[in-house]
Amino acid sequence: MNLHQFRFVREAVRQNFNLTEAAKALYTSQPGVSKAIIELEDELGVEIFTRHGKRVRSLTEPGRIILASVERILQEVESLKRVGKDFAAQDQGNLVIAATHTQARYSLPGAIAEFKKRFPKVHLSILQGSPTQVAEMVMHDQADIGIATEAIGSYKELVSLPCFQWHHVAVMPEGHPLLERKTLSLEDLAQYPLITYEAAFAGRTKINEAFHRRNLTPDVILEAIDADVIKTYVELGLGVGILADIAFNGDRDKHLRGMPVGHLFGTNLTRIALKQGAYLRSYVYTLVELLSPTLTRKLIEQALKGEHENYEL
Repeated sequence: MNLHQFRFVREAVRQNFNLTEAAKALYTSQPGVSKAIIELEDELGVEIFTRHGKRVRSLTEPGRIILASVERILQEVESLKRVGKDFAAQDQGNLVIAATHTQARYSLPGAIAEFKKRFPKVHLSILQGSPTQVAEMVMHDQADIGIATEAIGSYKELVSLPCFQWHHVAVMPEGHPLLERKTLSLEDLAQYPLITYEAAFAGRTKINEAFHRRNLTPDVILEAIDADVIKTYVELGLGVGILADIAFNGDRDKHLRGMPVGHLFGTNLTRIALKQGAYLRSYVYTLVELLSPTLTRKLIEQALKGEHENYEL
């Protein structure tokens, strides 16, 4: 058996058992992929995939166990490569960050600016997506680190560490009637059209649950994945915005006024996701600590070994 066979098995699963697409992803031929997998099955003495004719359909029961071993082996191979690169060049290389729009726009800039001062030779890439996409990019080695509020804590393949807490804020144009209130209630918000995040983003689940518990149906007229989009339509007078407080700054957002609503929707936790068992370049630890000073290298290494599974802020 060899690493090529392992990569073919993994990619076949990633491509939803389409060997043609797996071959394209690995820049080889479909017959070559099929033959290599069959040879591996013959060597192991079990079928990895169920088939209908010549088409691969799904994993067999032993195939699921084999896939888990294949994933671990290939991850160790990647770790070996990174170790060599790390010791060859401690202060240069590539760092890919997967983040939601809000985190990329409002949480990362300060940390990135300081990081670049310390590691000017490191090339940074920021990939944006939904919390689920962020998690999958880290799981599939497309990103070294993921940052999001929702979803990433529920993947067993990832180490999810708390980064910082935040609350929601209601934003509205100057002169809005709600600004006369000292404290906002859910009933107050339910009287006006609302503009907020799509279901998968930035604590939207908590917003929905809060209204549901009070038997209120909010009039959400517009949903977005980007806080700047929400603020734009609030400025146009279309409704009251509900967004992450890290995305609102009174000095910058001069045409809007904000009122805290954390007492209505609770506390949210932004998390950092790392792949279980992954080898991290030394500068990755630095970036994580810049984002959350409590996350020291020692703590992160313990978490990657499974020693701090329930670590919280």
